[in-house]
Amino acid sequence: MESKLLLQIVYAAIKEEFDPKIYIKKDFLLNEHEFLNEIQATFVTLKINNRLRGCIGSLQAHKSLLEDLIHNAKGASFRDPRFTPLREDELNNIQIEVSLLSQAKLLEYSSLEDLKSKININSHGVILNYENKRSTFLPQVWEQLNTFEEFFAALCKKAGLDYSCLEHGAIIYTYEVEKIK
Repeated sequence: MESKLLLQIVYAAIKEEFDPKIYIKKDFLLNEHEFLNEIQATFVTLKINNRLRGCIGSLQAHKSLLEDLIHNAKGASFRDPRFTPLREDELNNIQIEVSLLSQAKLLEYSSLEDLKSKININSHGVILNYENKRSTFLPQVWEQLNTFEEFFAALCKKAGLDYSCLEHGAIIYTYEVEKIK
């Protein structure tokens, strides 16, 4: 897979929002790079000075890689509810990271200790579902929250849940990512 091409697509998707003369030649890209037609879930993360500036993605593959990248690039730039929309003067300072997600797998566990034993710190992304609430963290979040307790406490909080939900039947899925910078 051509990492540089994926990053260029994300940058172009963002830039075309600021400059009407720029547009992504989707048909050309799909004909020239067959892998862009593959159905793939992605996340696009934007940082400025190593600080998060936006992160939006898909947990399930349902679009072509090209369409998912474009959609999530625009989402991370302009629709992440945690941030104001990206300004044009910030465009040259963004660092782009693309995460290609594997299919999520249900992780069955019988207790908090069992769950802890089955989580691979630094490699598992996690989806938490409980009482119609859901949150996820990419594996990269382990870099800041590097213990099971910190990671899962923050994941529960992100979903508006108490940590105890893990002892009361929270559904956990795990996935892995190929990270492109």
